[in-house]
Amino acid sequence: MTKVHYKFRMFLSFWISCVLFVATLNLHFILPEYWRLPSGLSLAGFVALLSGIWLAATLLMIATVWSLRRKGRPAAEALMIGRLYRLVSILVIILAVAYGFNKLGTFGTLFTLFGGMLLGWSLQAPVSGFAAWVLISIKRPFRPGDRIQCPNLGLTGDVQEIGPMYVVLDQVGGTVGSEEAVGRHILVPNAMLFSQVVINYTVRQEAAYMLDEVVVRITYDSKMEEAERILLDAAQKVTGPIITATGVQPYIRSDFWEYGLLLRLRYQTRVKDRPQIAYEINKQIMQAVKNTPSVDLAIPFVYSYRAAMDRREENSHHKSQVENIQQIPVAEIHPAEAELHADEVDQLMIGIRESGLLQPIVLTVAPDGRGYHILAGHLRFEACRKLGWKSIPAIIHSPKAG
Repeated sequence: MTKVHYKFRMFLSFWISCVLFVATLNLHFILPEYWRLPSGLSLAGFVALLSGIWLAATLLMIATVWSLRRKGRPAAEALMIGRLYRLVSILVIILAVAYGFNKLGTFGTLFTLFGGMLLGWSLQAPVSGFAAWVLISIKRPFRPGDRIQCPNLGLTGDVQEIGPMYVVLDQVGGTVGSEEAVGRHILVPNAMLFSQVVINYTVRQEAAYMLDEVVVRITYDSKMEEAERILLDAAQKVTGPIITATGVQPYIRSDFWEYGLLLRLRYQTRVKDRPQIAYEINKQIMQAVKNTPSVDLAIPFVYSYRAAMDRREENSHHKSQVENIQQIPVAEIHPAEAELHADEVDQLMIGIRESGLLQPIVLTVAPDGRGYHILAGHLRFEACRKLGWKSIPAIIHSPKAG
């Protein structure tokens, strides 16, 4: 239902019920004895009673809409409350009809037989939730502002409100990978808390600290004492105020790992600032490791961070060499003046015939600009020439490049 349609129906209901109430009320006073019902009410008075009930509900609805608009609340909230007013008014009208026809006792008997059973069945969860709210208020296992976790529900959140029916949580995590409040409210029915394990991270709100750890992997040839110093210095620098408040110093535990050592830096942290503090410690550690050659980070399948960087440089150098390889005509290359051993050439010919030329030769441009001289690979060149190759892979060495 749109906002305009809802307002139109509300004001139409108001005017119809208002006109009907005023007209039938006047008629009741003019003809009080006309067409009396079993209860003694006149028909006009009976209709005035029903229209008055509906008019009261409509006026209450209009007042609610006006109040919520002043508070800046959305129109959907007024629609929800309005439906509740209508339901209550319909129930009151049913009672008024039973009273008008003098059937209130019969209605009460039927309600006692069937309504009580239905009401008890439907109110089982709300009654349990209300009992849980009373128990929470008395025992206070958690309070607004606490961070709690329900492992069976997979929920972690900051308690915003504890009501008679629901506990409102500001969800922690869910949309992000760390323990930070995301601003998404979750309603947990109080009745569910009877069968759930609830973990309170912040039992003492004035000192909401907990143990946390940052894990760093170092290679076996790293200096462990230097690595420990880096980790402890980072924790003391970032968590200095917490150390002063708790009196607990950070410490290190370690485990063996396939590629090195796992150093576990453990320290006290504020529960709600846990991701930020861990980030600051990691940043301090990374900066210090880069400036400490005796400490190296272990990486699976590569072994270390520095080894990976060296390998990347080697691959980059090799790639640049491959890009500089050219096919040079054999006729433009001046053969070696020194005599080569025929046996060595023959052996190399067999290998090149089977596997190809695995490494290019290195040439330099002749001083007169006509052809090339061989700097490295005389045997390879001779073997390829005897195999009848017309061109050969080569790298042209420039004296300016060194």
